[in-house]
Amino acid sequence: MKLIGMLDSPYVRRTAISLRLLGLPFEHQPLSVFRTFAAFEKINPVVKAPTLICDNGEVLMDSGLIIQYAEALTRPRSLFPDDPEILQHDLHIIGLALAATEKSVQLVYERELRPPEKRHHPWVSRVTGQLLAACRELEQAFARSKPPVESATIRQAGLTAAVGWHFAQQMLPGVIPPEHYPALAAYSAAAEALPEFRALPHTAAT
Repeated sequence: MKLIGMLDSPYVRRTAISLRLLGLPFEHQPLSVFRTFAAFEKINPVVKAPTLICDNGEVLMDSGLIIQYAEALTRPRSLFPDDPEILQHDLHIIGLALAATEKSVQLVYERELRPPEKRHHPWVSRVTGQLLAACRELEQAFARSKPPVESATIRQAGLTAAVGWHFAQQMLPGVIPPEHYPALAAYSAAAEALPEFRALPHTAAT
């Protein structure tokens, strides 16, 4: 399998770390949807990261769908719990983490792709408020019950939250003060120390 996309994308990085934790070998091709658009378009005309080229050549996209496929390949090994009640809570965490990630990406695009005079400040305020609301909910959840944070036991909920938090801290410094979210910040730092995270750092090209 070949994973296409840059690790500075939280969606690509979430997928890559999931594949590694599940024990699936893959080749990583770090193509950018911006800087190498034409090369990416030859692989996937939609130019969406992450893109996964399966062993039979079929192309998958969207981190959630790629992870779902990876889970099917590695059953019974999984990053999701079997217990329905625990799964429900993990899906709650994943939903919040993906919402925070989506809003972070929107703010990054607003800052880096739109000229300052073209920015719509009410929209920026709204997206920032949504991002902070998601982080507040995550902080409360992690303060009440911290998910496992070891290579053998970390689940998709913790992985997704950790990657999303790290992305926001790297790309939007000062927007989400870590001191206001100590449980979430500490969890992400612990996850980033795991070998699977360190092998696929946010800034890495390959």
